[in-house]
Amino acid sequence: MSAKYGLVSYNSSRKHISISIPSSTEVMSPHIKSVEELRVLGINLSIYSSPTQFMICVAGVFLFYLIYGYLQELIFSMEGFKPFGWYLTLIQFGFYSTFGLVELQLTQDKRRRIPGKTYMMIAVLTVGTMGLSNTSLGYLNYPTQVIFKCCKLIPVMIGGVFIQGKRYNVADVSAALCMSLGLIWFTLADSKVAPNFNVTGVLLISLALCADAAIGNVQEKAMKLHNGSNSEMVLYSYSIGFVYILTGLLSVGGLGPAVAFCSEHPVKTYGYAFLFSLTGYFGISFVLALIKLFGALVAVTVTTGRKAMTVVLSFMFFAKPFTFQYIWAGLLVLFGIFLNVYSKNSDKMKLPSIKDLKSWVLTGKKVRFLSQNV
Repeated sequence: MSAKYGLVSYNSSRKHISISIPSSTEVMSPHIKSVEELRVLGINLSIYSSPTQFMICVAGVFLFYLIYGYLQELIFSMEGFKPFGWYLTLIQFGFYSTFGLVELQLTQDKRRRIPGKTYMMIAVLTVGTMGLSNTSLGYLNYPTQVIFKCCKLIPVMIGGVFIQGKRYNVADVSAALCMSLGLIWFTLADSKVAPNFNVTGVLLISLALCADAAIGNVQEKAMKLHNGSNSEMVLYSYSIGFVYILTGLLSVGGLGPAVAFCSEHPVKTYGYAFLFSLTGYFGISFVLALIKLFGALVAVTVTTGRKAMTVVLSFMFFAKPFTFQYIWAGLLVLFGIFLNVYSKNSDKMKLPSIKDLKSWVLTGKKVRFLSQNV
């Protein structure tokens, strides 16, 4: 009967499907996102609510990167050090690799989850970001370099569209436009008052900005796809980057003069570089946590706000030419940051519409008219 109507009996050929859940000691597929604790410098962020996680990460970014910025400008303010930006980056990568190795050894899970090819690409972007950024300080004032880095939102948005297929609203585009105009204004002001302004520095920091924008999207995609840890990301990306920079310095003969100069001033070079790298490592741990929890664009917004504060502190602690055009250009960049934050929290931050503004104006006129009649 069943064969007559084309029905198939499953009694004799029944297939069994078994689903096994891997234990904690087994390696899961990189495409399966396991639920694990997210720890940053020993702080278990997984036990906190999302707003608390955000506040902890923001506090860590501001604290450590403000110290990082102060030490970076302090190192480059030493006479004769400006040509050795790539050597400072080499030292920095060496310390970062050591710190990442120590932190990874303290964790229970020491597996490398992200593929080596991905790390090789991330290392190239990391070298471009930090090496070009450090080298640009030999040609630009520190505040100008920081203002350029504040505008990382622009290439991040472009990278988000091409790398992850993201879409951005009018507020995000307006924020990018404000940042671009503020950046141009600040650069023009700096070219008039800064004695060491050089177009080469603008080119270097612009290339660093593009690499920095791409690395946030690539890191976010890799960490979410393979569920990699922060310490793993730091260890492999910076250790591979260390090899890249060392090879480059050896090939162009730039290692010998840098070592000779730093040997004459070990405390002001290697000592400051250690503290500079330590605070930078702590800061980048919180940045990676922000990327993993809230995405690259949110992380860029937070780090941009930190950079704006770094500019203020730079003028307070280090003597340099000043013009009020810096303030207006900086405010325009900050307004762009506000627009970006608003676009991410538009449901909680309701701005008055044109209709509301007209109503308030008409109400004000009516009140003044009645007061005059009385």
